[in-house]
Amino acid sequence: MSLITYVKESYNELTNHVTWPTWAETQKLTVTVAVFSIIFALIVAGIDYVFSAAIENYFSWIKQN
Repeated sequence: MSLITYVKESYNELTNHVTWPTWAETQKLTVTVAVFSIIFALIVAGIDYVFSAAIENYFSWIKQN
């Protein structure tokens, strides 16, 4: 299969056979992804903070002994 054929078939598939979401669905799903991304980032930051504090306290404890 040549590159030209591939591009033509891909274009045909995307324009004639794909069911694209509506603008309202796209906006709703974008907001959903953004909210969950922020929540996940906050959870990861919280876990990072807890582990950083634990490691810092551990090394401070070792240094004192």
